[in-house]
Amino acid sequence: MKSYREYLWMNTQKRRDYINITPQVEAVIQKSGVREGLVLVNPMHITASCYINDDESGLIKDFDDFLERIAPYDVKGYRHHQTGEDNGDAHMKRQLFGREVVAAITDGKLDFGPWEQIFYAEFDGKRKKRILVKVIGE
Repeated sequence: MKSYREYLWMNTQKRRDYINITPQVEAVIQKSGVREGLVLVNPMHITASCYINDDESGLIKDFDDFLERIAPYDVKGYRHHQTGEDNGDAHMKRQLFGREVVAAITDGKLDFGPWEQIFYAEFDGKRKKRILVKVIGE
């Protein structure tokens, strides 16, 4: 079985952002040489998430509005901020969206439905963060 690892780097201009990273993940899969297997995409940071969904601007805005209603940015509203941080909401948003995704690789490509795409969701941006892309298979 082959194993290949590569990091993608993000540094968003906004505190919250949703970035389609499907082309970058596909490029890593191609470099790996894996034809049949799995890819893990993990943002490696506790205030970011990776998820799979449709790349439609209205839906992405709906996600952002939903998360802001459930876990609003509120500097005084989280006990976590007593430690000197101001990103308690970002931790909550990450818990709601999850940590990482695993996707199937078939014939050297992502085995996705018609609208599925991989996204990096940033909830506490404006600094450099990395995303692990780990490919395993044959």
